[in-house]
Amino acid sequence: MPMTQAAFGALVGVSQQAVGNLVGRGLLDSSMSGQQMLHAYCSHLRETAAGRSSGGDLDLVAERAMLAKVQRERIEMQNGVTRGELAPVVLIEEVLSKAGARIGGLFDAIPGAVKRRVPSLSSDEIGNIEKEIAKVRNIVANISLADLRDDEEDGAAQEHQVIEDQGE
Repeated sequence: MPMTQAAFGALVGVSQQAVGNLVGRGLLDSSMSGQQMLHAYCSHLRETAAGRSSGGDLDLVAERAMLAKVQRERIEMQNGVTRGELAPVVLIEEVLSKAGARIGGLFDAIPGAVKRRVPSLSSDEIGNIEKEIAKVRNIVANISLADLRDDEEDGAAQEHQVIEDQGE
């Protein structure tokens, strides 16, 4: 036999409005017997006390899951640093800057090396080689992290443009 909200509220020491709220949230059902309501209510209290139940705007289950995820990611990053798989951005920038400077020096040496190997090239032809090297150097100097994350298709289009420019 179903128990009224007012009677159940009196039994457990809460207002009829509080019981109505529980019914509205689907935790209790007006068609339940007093014993069924008591079992459902006690189950809800246990879940809430254990932090497995969400109450209102604060969803403890989701909050705990997000906290656990953030902690796991932090530990994974620490492990990556320990294994030498991750490095600070400042260090990576320094290494890339030094590598870029070294590559720039190699680019600068190309026209002289070509002239020594092919002495018959005119100064205009060597100048054209220098211009092409300057174009490539400018493209490389303007590459950003976003460019490196672009599709391979975008990278292939840029390389294709350099090849077309060489045909001019």
